[in-house]
Amino acid sequence: MTTEAALTTADLRLLAEAGGAAPSLHNSQPWRFRPTPDLRGLEVHADLRRAVPAADPDGRALHISIGAALFNLRVAAAHLGREAAVRLLPAGEGAQPRAVLDLSAPTDWSQPLGADLYPAIARRHSSRQPFTNRDVPEALVADLITAAQDEGVTLSMLEEHGVRRVLALTSEAEARIAADVTREAETRHWLRLEPSYDGIPLTALGSHDRDARVPMRGFTGHPPRHTTPAERFEALPQLATLTTHLDHQADWLRTGQALERVWLLATVHGLRASVLHQAVEIPETRWRLRDPADGPAHVQLVLRLGYGPPGTASPRRPVEDTLDPPAE
Repeated sequence: MTTEAALTTADLRLLAEAGGAAPSLHNSQPWRFRPTPDLRGLEVHADLRRAVPAADPDGRALHISIGAALFNLRVAAAHLGREAAVRLLPAGEGAQPRAVLDLSAPTDWSQPLGADLYPAIARRHSSRQPFTNRDVPEALVADLITAAQDEGVTLSMLEEHGVRRVLALTSEAEARIAADVTREAETRHWLRLEPSYDGIPLTALGSHDRDARVPMRGFTGHPPRHTTPAERFEALPQLATLTTHLDHQADWLRTGQALERVWLLATVHGLRASVLHQAVEIPETRWRLRDPADGPAHVQLVLRLGYGPPGTASPRRPVEDTLDPPAE
């Protein structure tokens, strides 16, 4: 079997830059990348100093973020002509690394997640702006469902009654978060009034729904200290849930990979997205997010999809901060 040469410094930087472009709660970017001793792979570590404990006490969002970074690494590896063989949690739950990628084999180009998705990594942004009322085509919805299934996660596009139920739960959770001084202080901690390499810049906050139908997160406090414009959002948002059968760290990592695979594919097709995260942060509202008709399931994320502005890019940590040097 053919074995690829050791990763070069340029290869490692390209991989780390792609991984670092993944979405994360409050743009906390809680990951580190470490070359394997043979320089034919990459370890993905959790940077626990960048956890968001009030909003994410069990580390679920942290692992979803790491999973999204992991998928970007897989896409970037394919761009380099390498196949990524992934092991999740090789040392068990809670241990480092969270994943290891073996990149020693050449790419099997029959796998549809290489060059077509790589350019979308840099173009993918959260869009917290109003979307149009244009429906996502059924064929694209089917492709997004398949993309999530390929990562072991179920994506469900919600019908009207499901959308209204999820919006009500998100509004309830947003109100509870607003009343929690610890959570609100943590959110403000990640708000950036000046240029930075992490956190949420004011330019990325987006708008608030003038008619209060779509409960966007109030990043700047309640009431807002820095107001964002109120605009009319879509009458009935197009929402999807990402669910798993179990609720362990491996399931969270798979959810992150599914999220990024779906989001990159959506970006390729001009579809915008943002995450409505509030309801999954409160145990009671998270449990009620699930559709009882679907049986036991764990909702990991709510995704808002639609057509509209692409969103503003959030800052990224420099590669030197996320990529460990090769071992001597």
